Amino acid sequence: MEPKIATVSQINGYVKKILDHNIILNNVWIKGEISNFKHHYSGHLYITLKDEGGVLKAVMFRGSAQSLNFEPSDGMKVLARGRISVYEAGGSYQLYIEEMIPDGVGELYIAYEQLKKQLEEEGLFRPEHKKPIPKFPKRVGVVTASTGAAVRDIINVITRRYPMAEIVIYPAQVQGVGAAESVVKAIEYFNATNEVDTLIVGRGGGSIEDLWAFNEENVARAIYEAKTPIISGTGHEVDTTIADYAADLRAATPTAACELAVPDITEVMEGIANREYTMAALLKQIIRRYQMKLQKYQITIANYDPRFQLQEQKMRLSELEEQIQQVMKNKMTGYKHKLELYAKELHGLSPTAKLINGFGYLEDQNGEPVTSVHKVKEGDQISLTISDGTILAMAKQIRTMDEKGK
Repeated sequence: MEPKIATVSQINGYVKKILDHNIILNNVWIKGEISNFKHHYSGHLYITLKDEGGVLKAVMFRGSAQSLNFEPSDGMKVLARGRISVYEAGGSYQLYIEEMIPDGVGELYIAYEQLKKQLEEEGLFRPEHKKPIPKFPKRVGVVTASTGAAVRDIINVITRRYPMAEIVIYPAQVQGVGAAESVVKAIEYFNATNEVDTLIVGRGGGSIEDLWAFNEENVARAIYEAKTPIISGTGHEVDTTIADYAADLRAATPTAACELAVPDITEVMEGIANREYTMAALLKQIIRRYQMKLQKYQITIANYDPRFQLQEQKMRLSELEEQIQQVMKNKMTGYKHKLELYAKELHGLSPTAKLINGFGYLEDQNGEPVTSVHKVKEGDQISLTISDGTILAMAKQIRTMDEKGK
């Protein structure tokens, strides 16, 4: 039977697979001394951990290295947590570090993790329990040391950002034996007096031992049970305490806690000015819209106002009167014209008109018109009417038209 031949890459891959599936080696704490430390420009840390019996290569990638709250160096003893795996290209196994703390605080760290897990399971860190932070507090309580940079920074920042807020400081011991009890007493004081709107609990940076009072269970429970909204601002940005998890709002530093506790008065005034401008513009639009509606209603009312309707009827009546007068005038003109024509015709037929032209008419002595020679006898009195008078005469001789022609 021929032996099975594997490549180097296959062997490295096989060993890597074995190590990656090992439950113990996937999450292991290792104690050792740092040597050959190198902080690469990429942000990765390359380390060799050693003890009196051997060495182990290790790497901590930038994402994990950013959470360190100390600067590693050669000769420093540390506790490192991570997974053991094979770097296939180099054919060597190494520790991929996810977390690292200086040796000597290991017990504190373990206690921290255990308490954090316990309180989290009890529900002390649940978001629904968090109280809202007032936007415009009148009084801000501060639990911190009476001396040091932290209290000065808090006073300066609040005074600068929101000078109308009153600051109430409760000097507390924040480090050493009895510090946790002092912080709890301060929180309980503000909880009992209810004299502040927001409470800042914190201190400046330091080692894990310096900050340990804020990792005590009684401090976490006092924060959880407080009626006043609490902002926790402890240490530096990389420091996270149990108090931070229990607080209603966590700030990276005491200064950041002040910025979360009070607004910036400049931004508030700018916001008010912007809102005033917006409201003024909106009010103008509303007024203009209602003015247009009012004008529309006024026009509608005017159309139904009896006075305007009466005026309109009067104007209509005047127009009708003018039309009637014009019609009557036209008819009168027509009648006048016809009358003149009739007058002319009648004038032409009038005996008087004919008399003007040399004509006349005869009447017998009885005043009867003489229409025939047979109605007059010789010797009868007759009268001849002409245009300017009457002539009386006597008929001497009477001749017919036939006799006259002979």
